[in-house]
Amino acid sequence: MSWVKEGELSFWERFCANIIKAGPMPKHIAFIMDGNRRYAKKCQVERQEGHSQGFNKLAETLRWCLNLGILEVTVYAFSIENFKRSKSEVDGLMDLAREKFSRLMEEQCFLNICFAYTSRHEISNAVREMAWGVEQGLLDPSDVSESLLDKCLYTNHSPHPDILIRTSGEVRLSDFLLWQTSHSCLVFQPVLWPEYTFWNLCEAILQFQMNHSMLQKARDMYAEERKRQQLERDQAAVTEQLLQEGLPASGDPQLRRTRLHKLSARREERVQGFLQALELKRADWLAHLGTASA
Repeated sequence: MSWVKEGELSFWERFCANIIKAGPMPKHIAFIMDGNRRYAKKCQVERQEGHSQGFNKLAETLRWCLNLGILEVTVYAFSIENFKRSKSEVDGLMDLAREKFSRLMEEQCFLNICFAYTSRHEISNAVREMAWGVEQGLLDPSDVSESLLDKCLYTNHSPHPDILIRTSGEVRLSDFLLWQTSHSCLVFQPVLWPEYTFWNLCEAILQFQMNHSMLQKARDMYAEERKRQQLERDQAAVTEQLLQEGLPASGDPQLRRTRLHKLSARREERVQGFLQALELKRADWLAHLGTASA
């Protein structure tokens, strides 16, 4: 039987879900699943049991998301900093993760798992990848931009989260998706993760809906600003080309438009070639990692 799809929503849960779905709905939610150890202490059980209940809650939360039409979820499962915990706890978490995530891989859902992850490492790695592209002659230095960095992140195939939820009452992001959540609705809830409920999720979605217009406006303004900055850079590059050729910088408008179009098309061609090479590079690295761990 499906782990995620076990059980159904109650009548009142279905009723409220239908009301909530009448408003703007998030397409992607990210969770910082915090509070497993405090839950174990509260219930006077072993830490491992707290983590196990946390994984079970993830499966239940994915079912709620599917019922609400939220098809993509990202979770902060394990930070690089978590390796500083005791060896017995880390080993137990690794064993539990292998067991639970193996079951989740069989499910019909889109789940991104951030494991041994920090956002600073992800961003610095994206910068290194762009530098590699320039060194290899795949990119021009002028191709480096915020838009390209966005495409070099681990999450490049996913839309940015609409909501980021952190449980346990902590009001910080803990180095999680710092770039991707710059225009997300941030929801901090006091409940411990293993005690998370359908109603907690509905509360977070309602907060998103109340702020949806403002969030969308901020995203649109940011996208327009990036386009404007790129156009200014392109116009400056065309001006420099014309001056180097001894032509007036503000001469024939048609000539400028033609040069701008060619400049943009060539940059897009370089960027797409670089991204394809980057995908192959990462695939080779993963294949090597799989061979080394076999």
